[in-house]
Amino acid sequence: MKSEPDTFSIDDLEQSETQFWDGVRNYRVRNMFRDKMQVRDRALFYHSSCKEIGLAGEMEIIKGATADSTQFEPKSDYYDPGAKKDTPRWLGPTVRFVKKFKRIITLPEIKNNPNFQKLLIVEKGNRLSVTEITRAEYIELKKLI
Repeated sequence: MKSEPDTFSIDDLEQSETQFWDGVRNYRVRNMFRDKMQVRDRALFYHSSCKEIGLAGEMEIIKGATADSTQFEPKSDYYDPGAKKDTPRWLGPTVRFVKKFKRIITLPEIKNNPNFQKLLIVEKGNRLSVTEITRAEYIELKKLI
């Protein structure tokens, strides 16, 4: 799950301890939140659009997908005039801080590792803010810490 650290970083999550993951406006990711993410699943926190792009830490899903309130707030950057409270269009999970990595596992490091050639984050043109990985990929990524 990626975020720009000047908006919300692994340090911010550590300080708040828990956070609703808001602002996602992609149907594929919304469906992943709704249909695949389960309470107690682990997720890797990825910093993007910054000096050192890569994996910064780990978090846990503590509440499954619920309505993202920002879709109903006209002053929000994530306002969606087509969303209705009884049929919300956008969802997100609530996450809990697990740990900050001792170092960023950089995107070039991931791209240059033959174990990760199938990860969506290494595909050119991938713009998804959340991508699914297998358990085996998760275990291999954690070995890089």
